Amino acid sequence: LIGIGLIMAVVPAVIWLVFFYQQDYAEPEPKRYIIAVFLLGILVANAVAVPVLERLFRVQDWLYMNTTVQIIGSILVIGVVQEFCKYLAVRYSVYRAPEFDERTDGIIYATAAGLGFATMLNFNYILSNGGVDLGVGAIRIVETTLAHASFAGIMGYFLGQARFERTPVYYLPLGLLLAATLNGLFFFALDRVTTNGLVYTPVNGLLLAAAVAVVTLGVVFFLIRRANRETQALLSANSAPA
Repeated sequence: LIGIGLIMAVVPAVIWLVFFYQQDYAEPEPKRYIIAVFLLGILVANAVAVPVLERLFRVQDWLYMNTTVQIIGSILVIGVVQEFCKYLAVRYSVYRAPEFDERTDGIIYATAAGLGFATMLNFNYILSNGGVDLGVGAIRIVETTLAHASFAGIMGYFLGQARFERTPVYYLPLGLLLAATLNGLFFFALDRVTTNGLVYTPVNGLLLAAAVAVVTLGVVFFLIRRANRETQALLSANSAPA
């Protein structure tokens, strides 16, 4: 089931990548840039996030000590490290490129990084378990993909605004912290609703992921529309006769 699992990990990421790419209708980004950032998301997940969390912070040794530790650790350690890695994948690749020419691009590229990040986490899950259950495994893959794409998209909005507007020095850290908080709270809640004593109920996790995805993606799409309107207004102002 390893081969099937790896395919299952890629399919939802590709579907969402295409979907988000189509939202950038004003000035679509070069596909090679989108793919490159997606691959960078995979790279930073495997080369930075996983080693830092498992070997440096060793979260597996203390995260589940009690509820308070789990919430704080999920936000300030896991959430911050994961969202910062997605930020790095965009900030130090396409952020200063000429193709990054509108506010929406921050959301599109950050989402691509988030989908790559989620794909690598799903790969690790599948390989560490020697394959994947076609029911439980598929649900977990969908949950991970939706969550990381959504939270990265919110952080990407802050990236896009900071790229084209004069923003306070705390603006980007605020966006990163917001995404990290949503990340940590979501996966904390996911653990609680899917694990009841010794009984694992993945359907509860899927329902939670669906509810969070509807709200978060709704916010992301609103931000995309808003960024597109700002870009169109700027283009109209620049093309107006003096």
